[in-house]
Amino acid sequence: MKGYEDSTYGDRVAGIYDELYADVPGTERVVAALAELAGSGPVLELGIGTGRLALPLAEPGLEVHRIDASEAMVAKLREKLGGDRPVTIGNFADVGVEGRYRLVFAAFNTFFSLRSQDEQVRCFENVAAASETTASSCSRPSSPIPPASPAAGWESSASSSTTSGCSRAGQRRLSEGGVDLYPIRVRWAWPSELDLMARLAGLRLRERWPDWGREPFTGESQKHVSVYEKG
Repeated sequence: MKGYEDSTYGDRVAGIYDELYADVPGTERVVAALAELAGSGPVLELGIGTGRLALPLAEPGLEVHRIDASEAMVAKLREKLGGDRPVTIGNFADVGVEGRYRLVFAAFNTFFSLRSQDEQVRCFENVAAASETTASSCSRPSSPIPPASPAAGWESSASSSTTSGCSRAGQRRLSEGGVDLYPIRVRWAWPSELDLMARLAGLRLRERWPDWGREPFTGESQKHVSVYEKG
């Protein structure tokens, strides 16, 4: 974890990211829900990665703007059909893209890659200034990051919080050469803390579901999709 920066995880995992998340179910359902929230757009994705969600979301003609910290991830995005549009490189907490957006979203625990509370609060404030609605899908802090492609030898793990408030998580892949490690530093936050950060930024919780299928969220839900709006 020494020298870990905003781009570190993406730079390390870019070459195998699409393989890592190839078997994650429900992508079509996620895209459909985002499209409904976005209406006529435009949309901004925080942490676009290789375009797993942004590219199919843009297929019907929706304008999707892009931010990511990792040049290596963006290089993989640009190899794909529709991936040649401009991408802002930088810390997405700054929401460094001009304009107003119908929807700003971060998916699959991406928000937790902001490794301090100050960064997370700043992100909410900048999103509130740039959008009408924001959505984020996250795991609860007590849950490990979702396993990805277990049949292909992938495992996921998460450790307890350190004194800095950051946790260590990551993926591990069994390969012919041994074990490949892809560590991640994250700052988990409970839904109640996310709601408070949103309130400080002038946003209110509109809806919360355990996943993109929009079933009722309960105390037993291990994940959540939280939708905030001005209010």
